[in-house]
Amino acid sequence: MKIVRKVLFVVLSLLLAVLMAAVLVLNKSALWGIVVFGVITVGFYVGHFLLVRKGVKRGLRSLLWIGWIGVAVALVFAAWPATKPVAAVAVKNPEKTEVVTIADGKVQGVYNEDKSVMVYAGIPYAKAPVDELRWKAPQDPEPWEGVLVADTFAPMSMQPTNLPIYDSLAQIVGYHDYKFSLTDNSVAPVSEDSLYVNVWRPAEGENLPVLVYVHGGSLQTGQPWYADYSGEGLAKKGVVVVNMGYRLGVFGFMASEELAAEDENGSTGNYGLMDQIKALEWVRDNVAAFGGDPTNVVLAGESAGSASVSALCTSPRAAGLFDRVILESSTVASIKPPHSFRLLNEALAEGKKTLRKYGCDSIEELRKLPASKLVKEADNHHHVTVDGYVLEKTPYEAYKAGEHNESAILHGYNSEESGPFLIFGKANLKNYKAYFESLFGEYAEEALALYDVKTNEDANAAWAEVWGAAYFDYAHYCLNRLAAQNGIVTYEYYFSKKNGRLGPWHSGEEVYCYGNIPADSKLYDARDRALSEEMSAYWANFAKTGNPNGAGLPQWETNEGSNRVMSLGDKTEMTDEKKHALFAIFDKMEKWA
Repeated sequence: MKIVRKVLFVVLSLLLAVLMAAVLVLNKSALWGIVVFGVITVGFYVGHFLLVRKGVKRGLRSLLWIGWIGVAVALVFAAWPATKPVAAVAVKNPEKTEVVTIADGKVQGVYNEDKSVMVYAGIPYAKAPVDELRWKAPQDPEPWEGVLVADTFAPMSMQPTNLPIYDSLAQIVGYHDYKFSLTDNSVAPVSEDSLYVNVWRPAEGENLPVLVYVHGGSLQTGQPWYADYSGEGLAKKGVVVVNMGYRLGVFGFMASEELAAEDENGSTGNYGLMDQIKALEWVRDNVAAFGGDPTNVVLAGESAGSASVSALCTSPRAAGLFDRVILESSTVASIKPPHSFRLLNEALAEGKKTLRKYGCDSIEELRKLPASKLVKEADNHHHVTVDGYVLEKTPYEAYKAGEHNESAILHGYNSEESGPFLIFGKANLKNYKAYFESLFGEYAEEALALYDVKTNEDANAAWAEVWGAAYFDYAHYCLNRLAAQNGIVTYEYYFSKKNGRLGPWHSGEEVYCYGNIPADSKLYDARDRALSEEMSAYWANFAKTGNPNGAGLPQWETNEGSNRVMSLGDKTEMTDEKKHALFAIFDKMEKWA
């Protein structure tokens, strides 16, 4: 029995030690906390050995266990990761650029590792939208004295955040790109004060094309510095890249009649879109100082960022601020956009609910509430709306009236858009028909007839495809037809490349098209890297000329007939759009005309 107890002690204690150490590391605990845990763990084993040697009863030895576990739990909180701005480049003591003078002051950035790109992070394009400026149109920033050292990104916009350990586990389970590190001991700041732009420019060149990128995140979350869409990749191909923080959730998209009444233009509910327009105005007025051509601007976005770009295509307020657009995995051009959009009466009704929920009789009272409390409302306020000013009509209505801002569109979607959204909503033979009925209603049988379902795998694949089509793919089909009716040149893609990371899930294309596959990553093979070279060249060419084609690239045909797309997968080649039968059912549901 003694041997069994010794074995059990060793196994159980080692399992607990590994588990507690993993929690500390995955939670990005301060290094001292991890060291202290190592010391107390050694102390635990020494103490246990001495107590056993002295014949102390097991009941008393259990106090040692309790103390060990208790101190470990306390360390998780005591060594909580510090909040620290994210560096503009992953280089220790980077070389600084020359000072640049813009409208509001002087700015100095930093070089990337090989000095091929200059990065200027955290430049204010508007005043902090706090206190009385919460839920107001963005205001001009205050000029500054001296030189602004732009070597760290500004805080991400106010948004719900996860525990650090949750994010680490997401990297392990979802992205498969977690890197063990004892020095990754901080989390990025979150703040209402987030209206800043970031600029990546080639080390050489002037009068360069400009790509302005709007990040995704359901208009609830997201940040401008995410590595997949870093501007460094395209800057190496001769493009000046600018992105921005903009107000999210309740801070960016809450609407109320009182807010409309206090706004000189009667606008409400589109503060996040106003921020994006303000950033575009900043680009118009300042990008020449960074080598960019303010008359050659392409506006790009992914997911909710793409939905924002789609909305700005028909906003009178954005007219003249860009010429071409790139829309990845979202538009709001269908008659009934599936996400990121609502009508004004819906937005106003939700605004009233928020006031009542917090016991406020006025917007003034709501403005006094801390952001940390209101941020919980993000899920109720993450939609652009037709406010009569930023958006005078729905995008569908605007296109039908021939009203739009862009001359060319590069857009498309991924083969497995539904991947991250249906992790816990998989279909099988027992439930897939009910899923179809909930989505298609009276057209369910017609939709079911498109799929030969015999196994659980068939059922899940069918549901995943129609869900992705309903929320992402179909809207691109709508946009392409509206563009063709308006004489807008379109290039459409279908991304399907699998890899060891996200593959063709929602957002999986970004690391390819912005040229940011890590050089040391084993999650991508030679074809992935070749495809990234092609895609980033297409994106860069489109930014330069409005045509993605160029020397050495497979020819990308325009899509006037809304039936030919560029397949970006194991091969790069033109192919027929394969979902027209499914899209025809959505047309009936929306009464497309």
